[in-house]
Amino acid sequence: MAAEIVNPRSDAGAEGAEEPFDPAFALHRGGKMAVQATVPVRDKDDLSLAYTPGVAKVCSAIAEQPELVDDYTWKSNVVAVVTDGTAVLGLGDIGPEASLPVMEGKAILFKQFGGVDAVPIALATTSVDEIVDTVVRLAPSFGGVNLEDISAPRCFEIEDRLKEALDIPVFHDDQHGTAVVTLAALRNAAKLTDRTLGDLRAVISGAGAAGVAIAKFLLEAGIGDVAVADRKGIVSKDREDLTPVKRELAEITNKAGITGTLETALAGADVFIGVSGGTVPEPAVASMAENSFVFAMANPNPEVHPDVAHKYAAVVATGRSDYPNQINNVLAFPGIFAGALQVRASQITEGMKIAAADALAEVVGDELSAEYVIPSPFDERVAPAVTAAVAAAARAEGVARR
Repeated sequence: MAAEIVNPRSDAGAEGAEEPFDPAFALHRGGKMAVQATVPVRDKDDLSLAYTPGVAKVCSAIAEQPELVDDYTWKSNVVAVVTDGTAVLGLGDIGPEASLPVMEGKAILFKQFGGVDAVPIALATTSVDEIVDTVVRLAPSFGGVNLEDISAPRCFEIEDRLKEALDIPVFHDDQHGTAVVTLAALRNAAKLTDRTLGDLRAVISGAGAAGVAIAKFLLEAGIGDVAVADRKGIVSKDREDLTPVKRELAEITNKAGITGTLETALAGADVFIGVSGGTVPEPAVASMAENSFVFAMANPNPEVHPDVAHKYAAVVATGRSDYPNQINNVLAFPGIFAGALQVRASQITEGMKIAAADALAEVVGDELSAEYVIPSPFDERVAPAVTAAVAAAARAEGVARR
């Protein structure tokens, strides 16, 4: 069934009554972005410098020294936001045109929160080979690539191949942005209850892009153990129905050897992380360990309603802005790219992502409480802290070029 389109202009209806005003359509009319010049073109002298003949000098210099492109074009501060429209928000495979409002939104968040320019690029293909080939051909115009709303498991291969082919940062935000913010919140939740990450056993609901990335990232950061559940139960070595991605996951997760259902795994667990939708029964939440954490991040309906989670958990987080502790990717990706671009990093490493998570956690500082384990996206300290931490980590890991 097609979505009902409410006319934002409040024109009179068939019977003379005004249609309700919809601010979402009003805001999006004409798009949310525009290109703006950074230099004036007021007269023939300006024109001769901005375009021909003056531009030829710059072109010739770049041809002789290709690295000068970062100094004399916008490349060093612009990111391509690339999608094929196959996994858009909670809407699913809606195609490239319908994905554009989200890509525009991502681009303005880059600018608003990180000072990074971004260009939405929606591709009319779902072929892994064609997407990789297209992005590689576009790459000379950009300082980084942010992959967005590409369905699993193709997103894993696309990211891996682009990282191999390109010498600029490539980042799939649905995976790594979510993982960075989750780790930051989890570090502070552990601190609040006098534990470390290594003391925790986590259960993740969802083995898609976000679930796989969170599991790998938490292991990299030193969590005690993590098990991942898909629709058929816990991803474990004894299962014969696993995809290559899930087989790899089974080899590195679930040290406890748990089999069976998500509910079985939650018994005695310290952490629940939901990135799948669905509903977790209240008795399963009640079976978790004392001082547990529930991060139910599905939107708009969390896997565990906060009212239920608060009965049993010491810290509750969601993906929604109307509850405390929102796990929001905008806390991560603008600063991560700003830091990487600042030092012209050739890639975004695990160390850079962990540095971003640590910086986010530290912004909370002495204000730490059960209702505040992660800062607000509108906290002006966030982007500078993440940017500085990522730039420093890039230099320390030898991927910075300035």
